[in-house]
Amino acid sequence: MTDDDWQARVDAVWDDATLSETDVIAAIDALASERGADDPVALFERAGARDSAGLEEEAEPLYRAALAGGLDEERRTRATIQYASTIRNLGRVDEALALLEAEYARSAGTPLHDAAAAFYALALASAGRERAAASIALQALAPHLPRYTRSVTGYARELADPTP
Repeated sequence: MTDDDWQARVDAVWDDATLSETDVIAAIDALASERGADDPVALFERAGARDSAGLEEEAEPLYRAALAGGLDEERRTRATIQYASTIRNLGRVDEALALLEAEYARSAGTPLHDAAAAFYALALASAGRERAAASIALQALAPHLPRYTRSVTGYARELADPTP
């Protein structure tokens, strides 16, 4: 079985809306066991299953292990975003902010940049920096608007730095 076949099976679990959170965890764990206990991709999927079920305290060490074990660039970005969101939910807002600020900068021009922006904005709001959060969110949204991209981008930047 190839990595692509394995990933397709994992994706099928995530796509199955009939599964309970417990069933998702069990199915992902069964698939992860095929790759070995220390496999970073398996650890990442196990973390995500727990995170999605609201089990952040179980997910957090799995994300750390996955990131330490080495992931391809797309998974590393996703794992960093998900890990930062998890630790934000665990009350470690400053740590989450540092990770998300770096990921936001690093992911510019990639398909995951808007995801990094969304979670960076959430962390900024959690830190009481609502204007900066709105600025980041609006800058991510602006390119997707059918019109007003330039105006929204300009106003969003003014939110972050209101001085002329």
